[in-house]
Amino acid sequence: MDILEVIKSRHSIRKYKSTQIERSDLEKIIEAGLHAPNAGGRQGSIIIGVHDSKLTEAIGKLNIAKFDRSALLGSYVSHEQPSIIDDPNIKSGFYGAPCVCVIFGPEDFLYSTADAFCCAENMILEAHSIGISSCIIARGEETFDNPEGKKLLAQWEIPEGYIARCFVLLGYIDGKEPSLKPLREGRSKIIQ
Repeated sequence: MDILEVIKSRHSIRKYKSTQIERSDLEKIIEAGLHAPNAGGRQGSIIIGVHDSKLTEAIGKLNIAKFDRSALLGSYVSHEQPSIIDDPNIKSGFYGAPCVCVIFGPEDFLYSTADAFCCAENMILEAHSIGISSCIIARGEETFDNPEGKKLLAQWEIPEGYIARCFVLLGYIDGKEPSLKPLREGRSKIIQ
């Protein structure tokens, strides 16, 4: 599959089987993230792969703990792959994904968030190319802003001054692939 086909056929998945992905696949996905573009060639992002479904579930609950749905009233994501925006009964921000990568970046670097999301994009494309479903999730900063979260950061030896920017959920889709959403018109122009 060429890269444009990978990009066009990938979907954000929010329903996962409990089957864990292979560690070798996780290593490839992390490697793709480490090769992402980054501001000034700084290579400041740190990727932690959580290859433990029980720990992933616990972190997913921390991720949603402070989520305020009221700020998103009227928003809608998907009927086929509902998000926490669509369904208030979802109790984990990680939707049952058995594996999650946490992408950290320097708190005081202007392009830290952009660098992290470039890592995440590379990772989801690599995951899709090897048959693994994925989804990028935000709310990194608030996920670890509690005693349990701080304990994990210490265990993982995350340097002082680093903050979680986003997550990449990884696993195998539970159900069928969602249908392709049509692209909205008027989102690009070429000026000559």
